[in-house]
Amino acid sequence: MSIRIGILGYGNLGRGVECAVAQNPDMELKAVFTRRNPEDLKIWSETAEVLNVSELESWKDKLDVLILCGGSATDLPEQTPECVRYFNVVDSFDTHAKIPEHFAAVDAEAKKSGKVAVISVGWDPGLFSLNRMYANAILPEGKDYTFWGRGVSQGHSDAVRRVPGVKDARQYTIPVESALEAVRAGKNPELSTREKHLRECFVVLEEGADPAKVEQEIKTMPNYFSDYDTTVHFISEEEMKRDHSRLPHGGFVLRSGVTGREKENHHLIEYTLKLDSNPEFTSSVLAAYARAAYRMAQEGMTGCKTVFDVAPAYLSPKSGEELRASML
Repeated sequence: MSIRIGILGYGNLGRGVECAVAQNPDMELKAVFTRRNPEDLKIWSETAEVLNVSELESWKDKLDVLILCGGSATDLPEQTPECVRYFNVVDSFDTHAKIPEHFAAVDAEAKKSGKVAVISVGWDPGLFSLNRMYANAILPEGKDYTFWGRGVSQGHSDAVRRVPGVKDARQYTIPVESALEAVRAGKNPELSTREKHLRECFVVLEEGADPAKVEQEIKTMPNYFSDYDTTVHFISEEEMKRDHSRLPHGGFVLRSGVTGREKENHHLIEYTLKLDSNPEFTSSVLAAYARAAYRMAQEGMTGCKTVFDVAPAYLSPKSGEELRASML
């Protein structure tokens, strides 16, 4: 029997989940729930229904897992605890500092309803988190480093677009190559924020806007650019559409550590992602963890989980026997 999947929210992430589900033969997309008028929303899947969020609760016995594709700032803190009352759920909540608080809220509701929720699924938090945990367990004496990019930061791009005089913008986060190489060489450097990443902005100006003023406001923006070496390029709308319409991203997780009685042996663990589409890759991770949520629910588990709590075998469509024969 196929795992019956629902999607809540149909932006970049929701569209990506729709594609990811289609690539998994053991899954079937049954419904997409939207705050928009369902008649105005065109989806790719021919068999799934498009419904208003007001109809969500009536589907509580028709879905095995609901994948939540809202934003972390305002959507998921409310949606995940609410939806887990009726469904097994997976979300991509990515505000790192607030994950413990989000976990507690979702766990309380999941235990009441007897459902499973897997939160903060994606690549960071998510796959990068797993690699940090594995590396710390294996090399207890060492240092962690995480570099993001080269990729589009959607939050920082939005911040630039809010600057007066800016019509459109993309901001790329770029690792400082010399810092990355120092870590790879086992030098265990102490790196400041400025020493780890560069920020590069491509900006389309409103007619009549002062480029010098816009550039100054971007570079001095607290919490976004003031702590980084930032470059601003002014381009045309045509260049923006031609060269910056995609959402690539990626990064590196490294741990440099030592072993031996004299700590004479040095080791480096490195995990790398290079993504053409940040939302589509994140969606593929969500789909795999939806399978895990379904399997855990089938075994009678309840409550909130993170990637740390999910056994790797739950992610794969292969049986344990197949995994031992083909991948172990």
